[in-house]
Amino acid sequence: MEILALAFLGLLQGLTEFLPVSSSGHLVLFGNLFKLEETLFVSIILHVATLLSVVIVFRKEIWHILRHPFSKEGLNLIIATIPTCLIALIALPIAKISFEGKFLGISFLISAILLFFAEKKKNSRPFVAKQISTKEALFMGIAQGLAIFPGISRSGATISAGLFSGVDKSESAKFSFIMSLPIIVLSLIMEIFEISQSNVSISVSPLGLSLAFIIACVVGILSIKLIVKLTSNSSLKYFSAYLVLIAIASFIIL
Repeated sequence: MEILALAFLGLLQGLTEFLPVSSSGHLVLFGNLFKLEETLFVSIILHVATLLSVVIVFRKEIWHILRHPFSKEGLNLIIATIPTCLIALIALPIAKISFEGKFLGISFLISAILLFFAEKKKNSRPFVAKQISTKEALFMGIAQGLAIFPGISRSGATISAGLFSGVDKSESAKFSFIMSLPIIVLSLIMEIFEISQSNVSISVSPLGLSLAFIIACVVGILSIKLIVKLTSNSSLKYFSAYLVLIAIASFIIL
């Protein structure tokens, strides 16, 4: 039963990671529903799976940044990562508690409000395509740091931050996915370090976790291009409405 639950979570991660609906929030919600232990560890591992999806899809852009770390794109990535790390370190103790399901409904509602007003802001002015500058990268990095709490969509928060700054939605979405890479890697390193320093053993099925990893990665690869296009061309209000519904479900279930 645990293997099937993990496989479902892998599928869920692959689908929701690239939508502004908080994949972490969905993993916490359904992890609690399935009575699954080690929700935070499972969430990080599955985020690594979809990180691999991002690396495969955006390999040319990532390779360019690695070859030219002090290019505009590379510097933007560094600038965005710094505030994310600082906020995450400060908020980490509370964030870990939130992975037990506390505040999940409220966090979903926060994401819904962000998306609603970001879309409203975009529609209130004439559309002008704008690339990401240092200022926008910093703002999006702060938004990513606040999304450490499950239920607050990382992509939703960062894309909204880009839209509030006047950045084109497709550019915001693309940079949002790329800027997640260093944070997910750092999260995995921290989690492995904490496990190695404690006497707590991971009780999650290795077979189930491996299966979930593969499913999340494959589904991510298949869906990322479609979902990036959908996110770019569709109104964020639809996602906002969905988040309100999932918030209500969270209040009922948890």
